Amino acid sequence: MGHPILGEKSRAVTEFGSPALASLIEDMLDTMHALNGAGLAAPQIGVSLRVVIFAVESNPRYPHVEPIPQTILINPEIIPLSDAQESGWEGCLSIPGMRGWVPRYAHVRYSGYTQTGEFFEREVRGFHARVVQHEVDHLDGVLYPLRMPDLTRFGFEQELFPATAVMPE
Repeated sequence: MGHPILGEKSRAVTEFGSPALASLIEDMLDTMHALNGAGLAAPQIGVSLRVVIFAVESNPRYPHVEPIPQTILINPEIIPLSDAQESGWEGCLSIPGMRGWVPRYAHVRYSGYTQTGEFFEREVRGFHARVVQHEVDHLDGVLYPLRMPDLTRFGFEQELFPATAVMPE
């Protein structure tokens, strides 16, 4: 947090299937897995491109959430499918050791492109919807504290959840 790239709108990817894009995605996957993240956006590793990745199978930081398939999402668009929102605890690899109570749309459709330029879309709810919204926010220069209506629910993990090393349900 504080690096200028995290506050900027990222550029669209215009060349799919390139070695540079493949290398970026490999770096992102390695970083996300090494830090037990649920997702990662290219600006988080210093690259101002509209690329996000996410996946949750067996993650010690999120032991109680439904699985999310590994997804590489390029030039994403998100459409809320209702006005209903759900609040939940979020963390971010760019704001280590902290959590905040963040409202997100409960039901969204997202679309974008694969690494090879194939268009796809998904309709999702719950934690999956939260993760994709969080990651796409990074592409628009938005960190989750900017979405929080109540900063009294923002703090260090060890202070908010002293009895556990993982996120509460």
